Amino acid sequence: MTEVQLNAMNTELWQSIGAIADSEPLMRRLTRYAKKLVKEKSDSTLMTKEEFFAKIERAEQQPGKSFANVEELDKFIRSL
Repeated sequence: MTEVQLNAMNTELWQSIGAIADSEPLMRRLTRYAKKLVKEKSDSTLMTKEEFFAKIERAEQQPGKSFANVEELDKFIRSL
């Protein structure tokens, strides 16, 4: 995003906030939504599409284990 676009978005945001500033219920909703966005941004469990596929690629390169039947799988799980 260019600086001009960012400035335009910033201006639009502040104008919108100014338009609802006299309404307590709307300001309360805006505050809750802003907190939700901040939490979403800082959520370390979120990853980009590229990070997700890179993680799958790394996992595919690791050695795997297969089982001939369910009993063998069950025995393995119980041994853990």
